[in-house]
Amino acid sequence: MNNKLRLLNSEIRKTKHWVLLLFCALFSIGSFSQVKSSTDVKSIKIGEEITYKIEVETDTTNYVVFPEGQTFQPLEMIESYKTDTVKKNAKYQLIKTYGLTQFDSGRYVIPKQKVIIANKTVELDSILVEINPIVVDTTKQNLYDIKPLIKVEAPSSNWWLYVVLAIIILALVGFLIYWFIWRKKPLTEEEKIALLPPYDRAKLALKKLDESGYLEQDAYKDYYSELTLAIRKYLDEKVYDRALESTTDELITKLTLLREAHQIELSETSLRNLESILKRADLVKFAKSAPDKQMAILDRKVVDEEIDHVKEALPEPSEEEKLLDEKYRLEEERKKRQYNIILTACVIFVLFVATFAMFSIKYGFAYTVDTIIRKETKLLLEDEWVKSDYGFPPITIETPKVLKRDSLSLPKDMVAKLKMSHFKYELDEKFLITTTTTQFLTDANAAQSPNNPQEKPEIDMEKAVEGSIKQLEARGARNILSTNKKFTTPNGAEGLETKGTLERPIKEGSENYVYGNFTILTFSSKEDQVLQQIFITYLKDDVYLNQIHDRIIDSIELKPKKDEEN
Repeated sequence: MNNKLRLLNSEIRKTKHWVLLLFCALFSIGSFSQVKSSTDVKSIKIGEEITYKIEVETDTTNYVVFPEGQTFQPLEMIESYKTDTVKKNAKYQLIKTYGLTQFDSGRYVIPKQKVIIANKTVELDSILVEINPIVVDTTKQNLYDIKPLIKVEAPSSNWWLYVVLAIIILALVGFLIYWFIWRKKPLTEEEKIALLPPYDRAKLALKKLDESGYLEQDAYKDYYSELTLAIRKYLDEKVYDRALESTTDELITKLTLLREAHQIELSETSLRNLESILKRADLVKFAKSAPDKQMAILDRKVVDEEIDHVKEALPEPSEEEKLLDEKYRLEEERKKRQYNIILTACVIFVLFVATFAMFSIKYGFAYTVDTIIRKETKLLLEDEWVKSDYGFPPITIETPKVLKRDSLSLPKDMVAKLKMSHFKYELDEKFLITTTTTQFLTDANAAQSPNNPQEKPEIDMEKAVEGSIKQLEARGARNILSTNKKFTTPNGAEGLETKGTLERPIKEGSENYVYGNFTILTFSSKEDQVLQQIFITYLKDDVYLNQIHDRIIDSIELKPKKDEEN
């Protein structure tokens, strides 16, 4: 009896154990998250959108990470929509939607996507879709020429302010030069008198003598000094060029000889009058003689008359003399003009040297010289830079000029395996920048078979760099020295940086080489099977190209790997 009871209790315990296990299993199944994927259509035309949807039903405490980036290749993700959240009792239903498309016709497989739920990775089924070509009926659809390029006006800049400022400065300098050098300045009283003919100057001197008041002050010495100076100056300029420095006897003797030689028609009376006045003046000036006031007035009148007699006695100037006078006048004008030109050139030179020295002190000698000669690389650095995306996935980079697409010829056996986009800008032999995006295409049969997943290989960036260096050597570069190190863009994308020096020909096939630096930045994505390279080479000792290089490197942005994996 006891044995039966023990057996019965044992059976009851086993039954309870199995019921408990079954309950736990059912609870585990009930509490595990449900995940499914679907598309709104299985067939589209080229370029249309396929809506790919992932639905997750999970506990409210679990976190969920949906796939991001180009994980849907060979289809392209054109948009990732916001996640919709619906609460169902104690659970959340999360719906994540993606917009996918493809621009080549064929049958494609959306690869298996991975969703992370509470540290567990759930792999979804792949989905086969079909991309149909667009059939165009040319009998009904009109065909048109490709529209021409539209010219876009360059953005406005403040260059005109510099032009206006330069014009103002040049106008100011020109005005000052004109005002102080070329302007016909108003003549002073002395200059006006100096321009008068000798006869008029002599008459004016006598007139000023009358207005001087010397006689009222009994200043006979000053009076006779001015009186004899007037007649002596006139004789010095018109008759005898040493009249001012000659004594009275020497002057009268010379005038007598000239009269006897018939070079001047002076009367004997005029000579005696001149001799009498000059000797009386000598007595007043040197012997302190004091003549009568009326005598002084009479002497002034006689000098006035004798000036007229001398003028009448002088022969009329010949045509040759007039021509010589004209030549002399023209020569004087030429000398004055030449003097003004030399003075203007000196002023401009001094201003230029002073300005050059000022800017050299502030900005440096080399920078100032390069600004004056408008060095190409300096202009390139100071030009308006362009920030743009190149290739796909895009390389965002800022450059002094827009990079232009450059076609690359691939071997026939590589056309089906690679898809490349190449952009470049080159400034003679001084500077070159290129961006290259290479996409390794997967095998079509493996891609279309859901049951044959293909493991994507790692991309060896160092081998890619070696290939780039071999291409440099093939184009004539030599003495290439390089080092590799890890590189991270400002937005966190990691890659390989190769820097070094080289000698490269000025032109392909040339024997003239220039020394230069080069940088190769290489990035890869295993998931997307994409290799991206940025190549820069530039002259070694050009400070502006160094700055251009550094600015370009600092501007590079790619999608970081961590963003691709999330």
